[in-house]
Amino acid sequence: VLSQLVIELNAQTERRADLEVWNSSGERAYVAVEPSEIVNAGRSDEMRRAEPDPERRGLLVSPSRMILEPGQRKRVRFAAMGPPTDRERVYRVTVKPVAGELMTDESGLKLLVGYDVLVLARPRDVRPNLSATRSGSKLTLRNDGNASLELADGKQCDAEGRDCVDLPRKRLYAGAEWTQQLRS
Repeated sequence: VLSQLVIELNAQTERRADLEVWNSSGERAYVAVEPSEIVNAGRSDEMRRAEPDPERRGLLVSPSRMILEPGQRKRVRFAAMGPPTDRERVYRVTVKPVAGELMTDESGLKLLVGYDVLVLARPRDVRPNLSATRSGSKLTLRNDGNASLELADGKQCDAEGRDCVDLPRKRLYAGAEWTQQLRS
């Protein structure tokens, strides 16, 4: 179990954060923590890059492995490395259990569930710039700012503002666009 799935590292104040990992099972858990930078997040050429050097990656994550006894909790520290940048850096940190030593000769199935934590290293000066265009029944939103935006509680309503339909939530990364099909 993780205490949160999204971590924001603010360039002006908090350049580090902790995440709590908890073993809620009745047996020992072996956990691996694997950070990757997401290059061109939210675009068609998005790429996940695993850089082993934290300084070059821009993010230190520690520890990379841990053993949790039943009910035990431990912290994982995230820290932005180097000076703040002018554009948000996006990371995904996989926190996943790994199979421990087998205790039986019988065949069986063990289901292990891992998580991808979203880590946002915010830029020095966040400048949002969201634009919208409509073409027929399609709405296109574009983020030309330098940091991601979370779009929530959007609605499409009729001309009188009564017959409304909720639009889905969406994180729109810097430089990305999103097209939503609207009802006619």
